[in-house]
Amino acid sequence: MDLQLKNKTAFISGSTAGIGFATAKLLLKEGAIVIINGRTTAGVNKAINKIKQEIPDAKVTGLPADFSHPQDIQTLLLQLPKIDVLINNVGIYTSKSFFESTDEDWQQQFEVNVMSGVKLSRHCLPQMLENNWGRILFVSSECATLVPPDLIAYSMTKTAVLAISRGLAQLAKGTQVTVNSVLPGSTLSEGAEQFLSDVAQKENKTKKQVEEDFFTNVRTSSLLQRFAKVEEVANTIVYLASPLSSATNGAAIKIDGGSMGGII
Repeated sequence: MDLQLKNKTAFISGSTAGIGFATAKLLLKEGAIVIINGRTTAGVNKAINKIKQEIPDAKVTGLPADFSHPQDIQTLLLQLPKIDVLINNVGIYTSKSFFESTDEDWQQQFEVNVMSGVKLSRHCLPQMLENNWGRILFVSSECATLVPPDLIAYSMTKTAVLAISRGLAQLAKGTQVTVNSVLPGSTLSEGAEQFLSDVAQKENKTKKQVEEDFFTNVRTSSLLQRFAKVEEVANTIVYLASPLSSATNGAAIKIDGGSMGGII
């Protein structure tokens, strides 16, 4: 299927690994022009080289920025060209109990996970409205409603982006600009791979056993009963970034393997 993304320019925050990296590759395979982002120049260059080994003719560049540093964000915004597709993907988390989480923990996660998307959208949305075409996507999480006890601050940020996404969609009413959010479930990113390896070594189990234990004892609501591949999440994101998704606007799309429950 041709997703009609050829020569559309996309920027993906936090895209040197995980869901963002997988999304970048899929967009590039569709002929899009992609700007990836990571915290350091070295990390961005490494990701670009990795992409070009797999997709030699990829139209990919990169802009480093650490979204916890206001000056980095300002520099990034000055360097951004006109963007057709904005994917607000960057995110951090701190696994701590509510009583151990400091004000700084809350503030940093809010700045990176929420305000990054606010600042990027405030920059890109007016251009999209002027051009009467654009796509903005916020990457939320199943934690927006599941709210694990050790991830309350993170979950708050992932709920906040749902409200922002819906509000921005209403600002684009009657245009060909859409704003949506996606809610991935437990996904086999590099971080999840490391988590499985660490627990397997600590408990003298295989990674497969640790994964099975996680869904048997922790994420019991999952219907998928395994970690989703990053490509499985990216497939939905890339469709929503395309002109083919024009009737989907102001929506929160679950890619959670059924973990969040409900019939809508």
